[in-house]
Amino acid sequence: MGIRGLMSFVEDHINEFFTDLKLRDTKIIIDGYSLFHRLCFSSNLELRYGGDYDSFTDVVEKFFESLFACKICPYVVLDGGCDISDKKLNTLKDRAREKIQMAHSLSVGGGGYVCPLLIREVFIQVLIKLRVRFVQCFSEADRDIMTLANHWNCPVLSSDSDFCIFDLKSGFCPLNSFQWRNMNTIKGTRDCYIPAKCFSLDALCCHFGNMNKVLLPLFAVLCGNDHVNLPVVETFLSKVCLPLGAPSSKGRRHHRVLGLLNWLSRFADPTEALDNVLKHLPRKSRGTVKKLLCGSMGEYLKSQGRLQDFFRHGAYACPDTWNPGLPPWVLAALARGQLSPFISDALVLRRTILHTQVENMQRPNAHRISLPIRQVIYGLLVNTPPHPGNVAWDALPPQPPAFSEVERINKNIETSIVDAVELPKDHSDLSKLTELSLARRQILLLETLKVKQGILDPIPAALKLPIAVSCYWVQHTEAKAKLHHLQALLLGMLMGPLHAMINSPGMWTPHPGRLSALLLAHW
Repeated sequence: MGIRGLMSFVEDHINEFFTDLKLRDTKIIIDGYSLFHRLCFSSNLELRYGGDYDSFTDVVEKFFESLFACKICPYVVLDGGCDISDKKLNTLKDRAREKIQMAHSLSVGGGGYVCPLLIREVFIQVLIKLRVRFVQCFSEADRDIMTLANHWNCPVLSSDSDFCIFDLKSGFCPLNSFQWRNMNTIKGTRDCYIPAKCFSLDALCCHFGNMNKVLLPLFAVLCGNDHVNLPVVETFLSKVCLPLGAPSSKGRRHHRVLGLLNWLSRFADPTEALDNVLKHLPRKSRGTVKKLLCGSMGEYLKSQGRLQDFFRHGAYACPDTWNPGLPPWVLAALARGQLSPFISDALVLRRTILHTQVENMQRPNAHRISLPIRQVIYGLLVNTPPHPGNVAWDALPPQPPAFSEVERINKNIETSIVDAVELPKDHSDLSKLTELSLARRQILLLETLKVKQGILDPIPAALKLPIAVSCYWVQHTEAKAKLHHLQALLLGMLMGPLHAMINSPGMWTPHPGRLSALLLAHW
């Protein structure tokens, strides 16, 4: 994420660009995506066998307990789906390829960093359990985080170097210098604080000749970020003589960062600098490039969204350019994290990216087994009524009842076309889906899983869904499930209830033999 080379550059100048903080008694806006990745990868968790979710849960709980002990009030903001413009598609595909290589490395005993598939869902479950306030944005969250932090005048916690470009009133604290495991006590008191470093945008600009900070979005675009990777920018860089400034042992490593910042510091404002960029390019491409660069610089402006409304009232309006007339219940569920970004990508773009996990790269990816389930989901989503007032949505061509899935094939990615299942008429309007009776919705779920209601009747309510999904798995798995696989499933399902029974006597006792018989009947 972010701007190439910028984070390592500013960290190499930590004494110049950062101030020490004793963080306590404040609100803080947390980049949720950065946080759960950081906690997953920096806690020695096992990444090769599907997900060490218990250990991950413990780490997340301890993180927030440290914040609570220091009277720090966290507000977590999660990324949503892709923007309707789909401008990051190439970046997302490149990352998907990188993850495949790392997953392969892990699968054969090497190193790598790939989050288990359900890490985001587990993270959200812990937030709910701890009553940490959180919101899931409708697309990328950076601008919303910046806007909320400035509204509340509090710092941002993230690993994304884009926050070195945003003009944040109370600064940006990088996660790798946020010492939440090493709380200290203020001398002579019982008040705790977390040692942290806070990046100073003013200090960066001062270092480069009191550079105008409004030039930094253009720097981000020229340096290379997730939105722009134009060959024509390389043409500009090859023609202009970038001044490196003072000699440095690390100058070669940060050649582009140093050169661009020194070069841009000569200009008074972005218009003058942009004109100077364009004059190095062929005349025929200047108009197109200018439009693209200006649009990308706009990614560092204040967001239209008002997350403070969500944290105050439980809802907020998404920007008109994103919302293609989605039903209110869908928007509300997305904001509350009850629907994943997979759903918004399918709704808005008719395309999803199936995340890579550690598995045998010579076999079909594990998402293949759930294809019939996704086809039913697509059948529900395809019946979204068009939004008459939305230009961006109306400009799209008529959408067929099919969806694109970017998935792993061997050790590369390919795009597959998946047809949506045609569903009964009472499911033909997504806006009215929640008005269907609970019984009717349960029938659709069980029909999708190919499980009859009657065989689930003896099962305790808390285990009906896990058992139904397990029955689906037994019927659809490519490699025949063996008895020890079923026993491992049952043990995993029963550990939670048994733990609850020990701590809360009087609860129901699930019958392992009955559950085994049910699964074996579908074996």
